Order: sequence, then structure tokens, then C-alpha cells
Amino acid sequence: MRAALLTEARRPLEVVDDLEVAEPGPGQVRVEVHHCGLCHSDLSFMNGTVPSPVPIVLGHEAAGVVTAVGPGVTSVAEGSRVMITPVPSCGTCYWCVRDQHSLCANGTSIMTQTFLDGSTGFSRNGEVVYRGVNVGAFSHHTLVLENAVVPVPDGVDLGVVTVIGCAVQTGVGAALNIAGVRPGDTVLVMGLGGIGVSIVQGARIAGATRIVVSDPVAERRDRAARFGATDGIDPTADDVVSEARRLTGDIGVDHAFDAVGSNALVAAGFSATRNGGTTVAVGAGPIDQMLDGINNAELMFSQKQIKGCLLGGVNSRREIPRLLELYRTEQLDLESMVTAHRPIDEVNLAADDMTAGVGLRTVLDF
Repeated sequence: MRAALLTEARRPLEVVDDLEVAEPGPGQVRVEVHHCGLCHSDLSFMNGTVPSPVPIVLGHEAAGVVTAVGPGVTSVAEGSRVMITPVPSCGTCYWCVRDQHSLCANGTSIMTQTFLDGSTGFSRNGEVVYRGVNVGAFSHHTLVLENAVVPVPDGVDLGVVTVIGCAVQTGVGAALNIAGVRPGDTVLVMGLGGIGVSIVQGARIAGATRIVVSDPVAERRDRAARFGATDGIDPTADDVVSEARRLTGDIGVDHAFDAVGSNALVAAGFSATRNGGTTVAVGAGPIDQMLDGINNAELMFSQKQIKGCLLGGVNSRREIPRLLELYRTEQLDLESMVTAHRPIDEVNLAADDMTAGVGLRTVLDF
């Protein structure tokens, strides 16, 4: 079976034809992957920012068709068109019953790249192959839990809505669920990849009146305006904190978002927010970096908040249908997010484009 494998960090992915996928067990579903978006998290695995076992199949922003189901599966059947979420929720654990589904204890493990029992569903030449971010969708077929798939209505282009799986769930969720943006709020978004522009869209949908964006790439700042940004900052020419404060009458923004994964941007967001404001860390930074640049006394006296954000804090089986409806009613622009399609054989070229800041989202096709 065709797949792209990471065999060593800081090396190109290897496209192979002999990956094997297991038959689905109880509560599992096998999906023929038709499309998978290349996410910045994939680059973090590839360049070693996020350590992982190897060999591993990356790719977690996927859509396709169910080809087999295991015992006990009832919500989908062979032939069902589905999207895959990288953080499935069980609905019954400590976190799920508190509506913190992205922290579910009984889904699968992002850190170990396996199912909870240690299996992966992938092998090659008798050796274990790991499944990146719970999905492993740079593969023509993958094996996931039933609660990781969400049906997609007929007539909806899987090659477009596949970006909902990670970028859109994370970005829109960061604005609506984690920060709780409200009508009239002001927002600063730092970093304008797929997640960043999804935060912009989430803030616009929530009714924010001023959406300030920062990115060193002029094309990305211009594109963000089409998604709802009202002001753009070039961080190579202007100080982001000073500009954000100037644009808000020196009050500071209500919410700031680091959509890159940078401790410096989290600190900048903290400085750019008003007293009582919220900074949300959305991007995944180097695992060995500690947050600094935050004054504890200022944190206490200002009542500012710093929040983490894993997949937008969503319950995917509730959120994906809502996002599909926002897309259907033209409140959420997905077509403009997909700036290129490439065959899976060109995954390394797509990674080079993302590293260089070319385009917004490349979808890999099988």
C-alpha cells in the first residue's frame, strides 16, 4: 500500500508501496484516504521540533471513504464518506463529562503515536510503523477508532472540507471555545498559516470588530483580509505589541493568539492584551522550551490569562457538523484556504512550500 514514511528526523519523507494496514478490530474503522492536508505539525515532526518514534506515517487532516468496520461499529458502514479527527473523545472519561473532549483519556495517544493498547495498525516488512497524531493519513488506507470519524454529506467536496480536520477545528475552536470571543471584541492573531486564518474566521464569525494580524509574509497578510482581518502588521518592520496597542487606543486587545508555536509570541500576546485579556497558545513549539518573559506580578495585578489550546477544545462529533453547516451557508470560507493540490508523491515539495511560506494549505491526494 502506498504511503509516505518519516524514517529519520530532518530527512525527506520516503514514499513506499509496501506499507501494510491491519483489519479493523472492535470499535475500529479502516478508511481509504482520498485527501490529506499538510499541517505545520507535520513539519514539526519532520524537522525534529516534535520528537517521535520512527518509522512513522504522518498526516492527520484527512477525509475519505470507509472500506471496513470492526465488531461493534454502528455509526458508519462500508462506503460512508467521512472526515477523520486526530483527537477522538470517548464521552465518558473525567474530561469528556466536563465537556473538555480534546483532553479525552480514552481516545488515542498523540504522544506515543499508538492506540491505547500500544498497537498501531501499521507494519512494514514485519516491523511496527507508528501512526502520526492518531491518524497516519499519508497512507492510502488508515485504521482509526469509530469515534474518530465523522460522516460527510453527499455532494460535499472532500478535497476542500478535509482542512476542517485540524486547521479549522483548531483555529475556529481557539476563537470560539478557548478564548470565547464575543461581539465587539478586539483580536490579535500572530502567524497566518492554516490555523491562523482559521482563528481570523472564527473571530469574524463571533462578531469581533477589530481583527489585527501579524505575519512577515505580505501575501499572507493580504490574504487574511479576505478572511476578515481588519489590520495587518509586518513584524519585521513594526513592533507588534506597540502597533496592537496603538490600534486599540492603548487599551490592548481583548484576545491574542500565537498560531506559530513561539514562546516569544506568547509573551508578546501577553503584553498586547488589555488588563483582564486572554492570550491563547495555539501553535506547538519545541517541546524543551519553557515559557519566559512573563512577569508574575503583572500577571496577578492585571488579571490577564494565558490558555493552552489543543484542537480548539472541540468535541469533533459535535463541532465538525457545525463547521460543515457554516461552510454550506458561506459563513466559513474553505475553498480559499486550499491553495494547492499535489499527489502524495510530491509531499516533500509541499513541505518545502510550507517551510518557505508559499501558499496557505496544500492538500495531498491519493
